Amino acid sequence: MASQSQVLVEDKSSVRILTLNRPKQMNALCSNMITRLLQLFLAYEEDPNVKLVILKGQGRAFCAGGDVRPVVGDIVQGKWRLGADFFSDQYSLNYVMATYSKVQISILNGIVMGGGAGVSIHGRFRIATEKTVFAMPETALGLFPDVGASYFLSRLPGFFGEYVGLTGARLDGAEILACGLATHFVPSTRLTALEEDLCRVGSSDPVTFAETILNAYTQHPHLKQHSAYHRLHVIDRCFSRKTVEEIISTLEKEAIEEPNEWISATIRALEKASPSSLKISLRSIREGRYQGVGQCLIREFRMVCHVMKGEISKDLVEGYRAVVIEKDKNPKWEPRGLEEMKDNMVEQYFKRMDEEKGWEDLKLPPRKALPSSIISKL
Repeated sequence: MASQSQVLVEDKSSVRILTLNRPKQMNALCSNMITRLLQLFLAYEEDPNVKLVILKGQGRAFCAGGDVRPVVGDIVQGKWRLGADFFSDQYSLNYVMATYSKVQISILNGIVMGGGAGVSIHGRFRIATEKTVFAMPETALGLFPDVGASYFLSRLPGFFGEYVGLTGARLDGAEILACGLATHFVPSTRLTALEEDLCRVGSSDPVTFAETILNAYTQHPHLKQHSAYHRLHVIDRCFSRKTVEEIISTLEKEAIEEPNEWISATIRALEKASPSSLKISLRSIREGRYQGVGQCLIREFRMVCHVMKGEISKDLVEGYRAVVIEKDKNPKWEPRGLEEMKDNMVEQYFKRMDEEKGWEDLKLPPRKALPSSIISKL
């Protein structure tokens, strides 16, 4: 089966090592991989012999995101509803990981974007390396940070989550450790030894055991001088604003008072992104602050269905055309400007799709009652 070769499984006593195996596609998650991962995670949860689940990627990426190209193809053919199954399965997997009763350790050695964050950040331990490149680039593609990102981005220090989610900024391993997206930092040359030690869990308590091993291997890398994380005070001042327009105008004032390349690049990223994506993303992250992970995923599913339906904006199709398919990097967004994306249009993305015959909200898989310490891992 293709899904089995795309997710490699190693049984090491009471540890299961899962390797995402589409290296040419930077391990982008296709529908088969998502189904397979969900099947494996649920099976391991019921198996008393399994204590730790390690998730990693083959090649230079952990996972570059969900493979949305087939979904975009369906939308173009007027079959947007087919894409709903892809997102429903992906969000269900994210929810199982966020409420998982066993220990998930994700090794983020390489590119981690979009859906790759969804299958790792919700787990208990996230290992960054010097090769880690993290980003949520959805606003440049006509989408929004989904896979539960409104939950985990909204819980980052200050308004760093708004900055990461709206601009698609790339973070390195030291930065994702500093902001809490990663729990540990281990040099890539030590990962093989780390895995071998983790596989010796035996009859130990798996959480205490994993923490002890990871703490022994972890390092505390210094943030680079130009890191955005050094600018948290500026980010908080600008990205705490109520609207995207106010965020940009505050950044522009900062640029006049203290011109520098970081602020200019941040403004450029916002000006290049889809106006509809920026507005719904900001509201999504703001709402996520006050919602549990399940509520966030249910809301994000409503949002993504509206995005695919394309009644207000067809920016997802246009973004993929410009960035992924034709690669001219010159998307023609509609609405073209932030001022044209009115509040009532934003509101539509957050409504139930009741008018759709037989349409239902996302039904998350039933979970056992879990201790709050597991649910609040981030």
